[in-house]
Amino acid sequence: MNTESHQSQDDQDRTPVPAGTAAAGASAEEERIRAETVRRLERSMGVLGTAAVSRMEQRLGWFRRMSAEDRSWIGLVAQSGVAAFVDWFRNPVRGRPAITVEVFGTAPRELTRSVSLQQTVDMIRVVIDVVEGQVEELAAPGGAQQLREAVLRYTREVAFSSAKVYARAAEARGAWDARLEALIVDALLHGDHEDGLQTWGSALGWSHTPVIAVAGEAGESDGGKVLDDLRSAARRLGHDVLAGMQGTRVVVVVGVGGRYPAEELPGAAAEPLAGLFGPGPVVVGPAVADLNAAGASARAAVNGLRAAVAWPDAPRPVLAEDLLPERALQGEAEARRQLVEEVYVPLLGAGSPLLDTLSVYLEHASSLEATARMLFVHPNTVRYRLSRIAELTGRVPSDGRGSFVLRVAIALGRLSGTGEG
Repeated sequence: MNTESHQSQDDQDRTPVPAGTAAAGASAEEERIRAETVRRLERSMGVLGTAAVSRMEQRLGWFRRMSAEDRSWIGLVAQSGVAAFVDWFRNPVRGRPAITVEVFGTAPRELTRSVSLQQTVDMIRVVIDVVEGQVEELAAPGGAQQLREAVLRYTREVAFSSAKVYARAAEARGAWDARLEALIVDALLHGDHEDGLQTWGSALGWSHTPVIAVAGEAGESDGGKVLDDLRSAARRLGHDVLAGMQGTRVVVVVGVGGRYPAEELPGAAAEPLAGLFGPGPVVVGPAVADLNAAGASARAAVNGLRAAVAWPDAPRPVLAEDLLPERALQGEAEARRQLVEEVYVPLLGAGSPLLDTLSVYLEHASSLEATARMLFVHPNTVRYRLSRIAELTGRVPSDGRGSFVLRVAIALGRLSGTGEG
């Protein structure tokens, strides 16, 4: 009898359940619970969005510091996120929710500049906490687990969509920034649109001064990689940076961050960047007050790069001002003017003894005794005059490089007719 009883029970267990009975009944029950939960969620959407914004104000310092306009946009994003979740929860068989359009489509594209990806993650966590904290009240009886699982799936999709939104924005911003940087560098070199440079710089977050330009060659290296390496290195040093390619030539404009003694600028700021250029000279333009004046520095750096071939032993990097003679010999009007004004005019103003002494000294192979004999003065007098020349011009006549600069400056000054006739 017991055997028969067990056998009868086993037969019952193995009896197939007709389609549409128990299984269908369970599905119908789940849908009934889901429908009731949806109604509860719809009644609570406004409250949930407001609670999420209130919680953000309590927990997120960056949110409190934002402008009222940006906070209102984030409030709309939170409300849209809740509404999109309710709509998806109503009919989850549609598959993955269209998060990007339904949630982030409510806010302007500029919001991605005000809110970082990390801040977006913080915001999502707050919204999740608010919803999860009310699951028991929001869900219909028996539907808490169903709602909790839906929230977890939906927030995962929000996280993935957030990453996609920021990745696309970063990619588009990077391409736009690169084009704008190239445009600014080109404008600086050609002296065009200088009135708009500050506005363009602001669009790129430019804030540091003084400004220097550095020019070099990419060589056989990938120009894009050279630009990226230079940008990264400059930003790690705390500088603002614009970079552009001019053929194989690389031009970098740097807003110097940090403190450098005036006498060390611009060489000290450019030194860490020089090794990232390709082979060949690297030339640094003079420091200028701001981005509007950076054209002068950029043009000096590029002209110096063209002329640097005439000084094979130049340091790397080399200041554009140290290449004035080569730039002048190549025909650059600004270099000629600078040499005349900085070297020849001060000597001329100091009186004929200094200029005459320097001319004789240079003509007689930098010999003190020969110069003294030609001028009928004591060698100590020649020494004194030479020291005065060094003080006035910053170039030492007895130094090989200094004597070359002085010789070219005197020739240019005489050709210009400055102070003579």
